[in-house]
Amino acid sequence: MKKYVMAVVGATGMVGSKFLKVLEERNLPVSEYYLFASKKSAGKQIEFMGKTHTVLELNSENIKGKGIQIALFSAGGSVSKEFAPQFAAMGATVIDNSSQWRMYDDVPLIVPEVNGEDALNNKGIIANPNCSTIQAVVALKPLDDAFGIKRVVYSTYQAVSGAGVAGYNDLRDGTTTKFPYPITGNILPHIDVFLPNGYTKEEEKMIKETRKILKKPDLRVTATTVRVPVFHGHSESINIEFERPCTVEGIKKALSTMPGLVIVDDPANLKYPMPIYAEDTDEVYVGRIRLDDSVEYGCNIWVVADNIRKGAATNAVQIAEYLISKDAIK
Repeated sequence: MKKYVMAVVGATGMVGSKFLKVLEERNLPVSEYYLFASKKSAGKQIEFMGKTHTVLELNSENIKGKGIQIALFSAGGSVSKEFAPQFAAMGATVIDNSSQWRMYDDVPLIVPEVNGEDALNNKGIIANPNCSTIQAVVALKPLDDAFGIKRVVYSTYQAVSGAGVAGYNDLRDGTTTKFPYPITGNILPHIDVFLPNGYTKEEEKMIKETRKILKKPDLRVTATTVRVPVFHGHSESINIEFERPCTVEGIKKALSTMPGLVIVDDPANLKYPMPIYAEDTDEVYVGRIRLDDSVEYGCNIWVVADNIRKGAATNAVQIAEYLISKDAIK
């Protein structure tokens, strides 16, 4: 079997550490790994894939001459802006978890179950969508195929781990290092910076990324994104208006065709998706499926997934797996 050389950039961060866990679980055909991080973390020893790896400082000299073919990035937009093109210029395929490249027309924005084939048309950089977008489009894609989506209204309930280690620590320690107000016993209707139109950047990401991934540039989408005192797992209430008639049974049938999606919808027995069940899993869970009688054709669904796994690390690894399966790595 063909073997590849892989780099993990940002290997000591929250998502980077999850990259390593997922890579161990999924055991890709990789002969050698290089782990990169900032100068502060350089020299750290990490046990991974049965051996001790020394973390390398991410700089232009250290990435040369290693024959890297796949690079998983989770080190922030500014780092990706500087170094992703350098890896790509050396022949690597970069799969980037930051928002830096997502809206570039020539950079595919990929959720493998939804639009994996688009990853084949890349120029060396592939973007991983926003965590809240990933789980949403896994549920939306089969419904769009079945009924034609006219409008989407997102309301999200996002875990603190989506804000990195500092956000996680704010909930754990009761501090306000990351967030402007306490998150313990509170909710913040504010994720990322506010834009002139009153939306936040997180809300804008969901709107624009949904349109790009579903290939519906004129889709009517709106969003309100909220940070809640949960460590892991984003939850989303999604209201959808369709072009064609739908039934609850038809919606469930359509959803059941999507790989990686699990329907948990048994109100009589209080069965519905919750973050505590999604934690440390790779699936997207959908429940509370019901029609919206306020429109001609529409429904409400509740969507939950682990934001650090499916919403970041696992999705990126799945992109690499897809490219490998298609022999699309240089």
